[in-house]
Amino acid sequence: MTGFLEGWSDFNVAVAGAGAALGGLLIVALSVNIRQIAESRGLAARAGASIATLILGVALSCAALIPGQVAWGYGLQVLGGTAVCGVVAVRSSIAIRADAKATGYGRFDAERIAVFTLPLLFDLVGGVLLLGFASPVGLVMVAIATILAIVTTVLFSWVALVEVLR
Repeated sequence: MTGFLEGWSDFNVAVAGAGAALGGLLIVALSVNIRQIAESRGLAARAGASIATLILGVALSCAALIPGQVAWGYGLQVLGGTAVCGVVAVRSSIAIRADAKATGYGRFDAERIAVFTLPLLFDLVGGVLLLGFASPVGLVMVAIATILAIVTTVLFSWVALVEVLR
């Protein structure tokens, strides 16, 4: 592999594999308590947003492994994926707010929404830096977004497995 992504190949291979495995585990975790999750519009929305941000990280890691990538092309891919996940994030945020109003548990809405939107903000900045400036800092931003998505997905998996039963 040559080009601006050459030094990132090990990272991208690791993230693609680990992220895909984690995505599968999250689906299994959700299926264990599917009734409780389906009964809560906000919890189901959080699950969807968590899966979307994780899979975006996996998809971007896979895209980064495509030979001959150029910075602006990868930046377009990052921004396109971020836009799609942004739609999921907005719809999920609306569902979380509606659920909080219905149940009266709106105290932690900002934190619940921030968990899946923070990685997208890093992806947005990274995509802009790659597209407009071919900046290597853009790759760091996308890497941070991917790591945050993995961490927040693990946290949400805990919620889906244990906290919904409390």
